[in-house]
Amino acid sequence: ELVRIFLSPNRVRGWDLLDASGLMRAIVPELEAMKGVLQPEQFHPEGDVFVHTRLMLQLLPGEVSVPLVFAVLFHDVAKPVTAMVDKTGRIRFNEHDRIGAEMTEAIMRRLRFSGAEIEATVEMVRQHMVFKDAPNMRVAKLKRFMARPTFDEELELHRVDCESSHRMLDNYEFLLRKREEFANEPIIPPPLVRGDDLIALGLKPGPKFGEILEAVETRQLEGALRTKEEALDWVKREYLSGKKE
Repeated sequence: ELVRIFLSPNRVRGWDLLDASGLMRAIVPELEAMKGVLQPEQFHPEGDVFVHTRLMLQLLPGEVSVPLVFAVLFHDVAKPVTAMVDKTGRIRFNEHDRIGAEMTEAIMRRLRFSGAEIEATVEMVRQHMVFKDAPNMRVAKLKRFMARPTFDEELELHRVDCESSHRMLDNYEFLLRKREEFANEPIIPPPLVRGDDLIALGLKPGPKFGEILEAVETRQLEGALRTKEEALDWVKREYLSGKKE
């Protein structure tokens, strides 16, 4: 029934009825706990965490997935338990993303969601603060971030998070541009070098393999290595010439 309420285009009315009837407190007390949890006015002129979350629900499109709508509900679920005031008087919620992901998993298990729904929602809650760092990421890190299966819905979560608070959409628009820029080819292309290639070079299988393959992929994603030949030459220089043992 809870899923039906929040998948409905009238989800805000459902939220209000759950709140007014006391069912929210009974079923998901973690949402009720958001009431009165103040946020820095500079970033959240709209009000407390409860008001912010309700506004996000209002801004979602009519049709949404279970992971997206429940990521909206739970993305700030840890703010009540992490709220503190620093020496400058600013309200902070340190690690509310990490702790919120743990709380989200526990809540959704309690409510008997499917494993796939839990996994996707938890990932979205865990990653929602990373979006502010996107413009400063190296190309390889950005591509890996955007290649994750939950990225598109996380981007929608980020949009409604911004529009319901400070309304600054710079990072959202940056990621839209990057998604378009990367759209003409696989964001994570087939690897130039595999384990068999390293064995053929005389390297022994072991933990080092993962490090080498990741290093090659990073340079491939950044455009520094474009062919298998270039990649193998780079591995020889870096790992077979005495530079790295």
